Amino acid sequence: MKHTKQTSFKPMVRPANDAKAVMGWVVVTLVAVLGFAMSLSAAQAQPLAQPLASLIVKPDQGDKNASFDGVVEALRQTVIAAQVAGAIVQIDVKAGDLVKAGQILMRIDPRAADQAANASEAQAQAARAGLQLASREFERQQQLFKQQYISQAALEQAESQFKATQAQVNASLAQLGVARTQTGFNIVRSPYDGVVADLPVSLGDMAMPGRALATIYDPSALRVTASLPQSQAATMTPATQVKAEIPGPGSAGLLITPTRVQILPMVDAATHTVQLRLDLPAKLSGLSPGMFARAWLSSPGAARPSTESAKLLVPRSSLVKRAELNAIYVLDANGKPLLRQVRLGAVQGDQVEILSGLNAGERIATDPAAAARIR
Repeated sequence: MKHTKQTSFKPMVRPANDAKAVMGWVVVTLVAVLGFAMSLSAAQAQPLAQPLASLIVKPDQGDKNASFDGVVEALRQTVIAAQVAGAIVQIDVKAGDLVKAGQILMRIDPRAADQAANASEAQAQAARAGLQLASREFERQQQLFKQQYISQAALEQAESQFKATQAQVNASLAQLGVARTQTGFNIVRSPYDGVVADLPVSLGDMAMPGRALATIYDPSALRVTASLPQSQAATMTPATQVKAEIPGPGSAGLLITPTRVQILPMVDAATHTVQLRLDLPAKLSGLSPGMFARAWLSSPGAARPSTESAKLLVPRSSLVKRAELNAIYVLDANGKPLLRQVRLGAVQGDQVEILSGLNAGERIATDPAAAARIR
């Protein structure tokens, strides 16, 4: 009986040092993963160190205001036109100059007018000589009539000749006055103290009767003119407060109380509007005709029919101004500030009205500098 040799298989066992290294690597990896997860959760759960200051925009329920676009006008504005023909030989002012009443603005070539005046002067002298001759002849005829050397008819004929000559002298003198007056038209003067707004001619241009030579206005007498709807004009009462706004740099604006309020009694048939005129105080600087303006009408105690027609007021400190851009940081549903352009209205103390770009109930950031740092 043969015996078979049995072979035993022993499991392969790693050294103890390798097993410890593997276990250590696993532990380190788990610790690192758990630490990153805990730090991420803590970062997400940690609140902001300083929350962004904000407020909810609410409609103002105060007085009912309405604004109407207008323009600044001059109460006295004159377009000086030429009265005689001739070349412009001298210009003493330019656009923007301050002038006094009677100051010479320009001169038109006076040679033709001077020659016409000289001719009229000569005709007047000839008429005077003829009148002297007719006067002496009439006196002789009167002496002869007294001595009964001539008839009544001859005397009447001499008297008629004398009166005709006298009438010719008067006509010549009147013509001389016209010629002398026309020589004064060659000198263009300012009718009052004012500012030269426009000078559409140059040296050497031909002046013709009716052609505009200069435009002058009085800066101390200005007004704001706006067109009101017929329905709005009908609701105005003595208690209605009227203000004029002249937008200034940075939309700061300038609210002015007019010295006189006038509504013209004429309704435009095409637009059904009424012209409103607001006279401005005399001591105002930096204003000129043609500037944009607004007329504000306020009815104290008049309740608004709905919040849609109520005005929205926000702090002026919440505005962001970049050149011609006016904007506000509006917070979305997640609290992230988004820059939005707005159109500004009247300024009321430390608040300004928002005409468009913002709705009631929206939340805005009151610190635009802090909102700009949030990304």
